[in-house]
Amino acid sequence: MKFIILTVALLAVAQARPDAFDAQAETREFKSNLNEDGSYSYQYQTSNGIAQQEQGVGGQYASGSSAYYSPEGGLIQLAYTADADGYHPQGAHLPTPPPIPAAILRSLEYIRTHPHQEERYGNGRF
Repeated sequence: MKFIILTVALLAVAQARPDAFDAQAETREFKSNLNEDGSYSYQYQTSNGIAQQEQGVGGQYASGSSAYYSPEGGLIQLAYTADADGYHPQGAHLPTPPPIPAAILRSLEYIRTHPHQEERYGNGRF
């Protein structure tokens, strides 16, 4: 029983250790600008394929992109903006909602073309 527990613990530690390629990653490029008007930009790249860049005006607006490789080896790319209306990410890896069923679309169209008309009874007194 102790042997099984020890084996499971060793396997967990082996899985938890960082990939040797990522552990040896180095920053290949780094640029950063901060201007007096509050605007900024930065970008960096690492030797293991991670890249990030962003520009904006502090507290008001930002846009940027990032890229990295998933554990399965696929390239993950993300572009985004952030402003008064929120954070807006875009990327093929992000989940998307299912399509709206046709019956719901027909119902919404009916509601749009047949606005509710409030009926009043009496002289407006309750």
